[in-house]
Amino acid sequence: MIKIVCYGVRPTEVPYFHEINKKFGYDLKLVTLGLNHENVEEAIGAEAIMVRGNCKADGRNLELLKANGLQYVLTRTVGFDHVDLEAAKALGLKVARVPGYSPNAISELAVTLAMMLLRHTAYTVNRTSEKNFVVDGFMFSREIRNCTVGILGTGRIGLTTAKLFKGLGAKVIGFDIFQSDEAKEVVEFKSMDEVIAESDIISVHMPYIKGQNDHLINDEFIAKMKQDAILINTARGEVQDIDAIIRGIESGKLGGFGTDVLQGESEIFFKDFTGQEISNPSFAKLVELYPKVLVTPHMGSYTDEALKNMIEFSLENLKSYLATGDCQNAIA
Repeated sequence: MIKIVCYGVRPTEVPYFHEINKKFGYDLKLVTLGLNHENVEEAIGAEAIMVRGNCKADGRNLELLKANGLQYVLTRTVGFDHVDLEAAKALGLKVARVPGYSPNAISELAVTLAMMLLRHTAYTVNRTSEKNFVVDGFMFSREIRNCTVGILGTGRIGLTTAKLFKGLGAKVIGFDIFQSDEAKEVVEFKSMDEVIAESDIISVHMPYIKGQNDHLINDEFIAKMKQDAILINTARGEVQDIDAIIRGIESGKLGGFGTDVLQGESEIFFKDFTGQEISNPSFAKLVELYPKVLVTPHMGSYTDEALKNMIEFSLENLKSYLATGDCQNAIA
């Protein structure tokens, strides 16, 4: 029986792993923490490991595990920055990713963050939690049906987000290099500059392409936005310049910012800093700007449907490797 050590498995996820594995019959070992240099020994002797974002599937760990029987690296994510592909190839390891999962998981979070900022619910609930029930001027809001929502990137997730906003009555415009026929039925496509200038809410769903859209959302981008517009990013942290966004919030240009991603997020995400200082000044400032800034710790895919998709795809990838020696979702 093939043994798989699965890293970064939260307690809420355990029953899903066992239930889905019933049709595969692998020998699963579930490890709560993500793969690091301390717990790598948990996988010694295993033929396969399953990792998630922010796991250290680096050369050092892969070399140690390869010397002790590792053959397959499965990442239950679409992105694979956390896997050292060059090292994997040099070691002869087979690596596969998940091609996609429930787009609704990310889309629903994007809409939730946008609506919280639009209706000032985080601000209001924070006040009522302190027993202040006065309705003040900051709580006054536009209705979403009187707003224009701009979608940057209209792939599966971006299109699903567009459909949700349109269902709420918003006018939805968008930009993408590739404009699918399906997206054209929902989104009015415009130039990037037009989308930036006309949107009351901008929701980012583009992939990060190194060297092409690094810090696309910068001072110049924000200057082109509508006064008091809301910016949402549930895609990739690398496409945004956090310091520029902080300046946009502090100057009053941006009405709100919601993000599920940060560049270098492993520095703080999935860690508890209660009662402590955050050493990164930009991250510390961002948190201080609540409730105009809402930060979620890369939990967009943390839903029942997305989790089932990710686990099942990963176990199917291994099944394909074992049956044929290849996998359609192979990346190394």
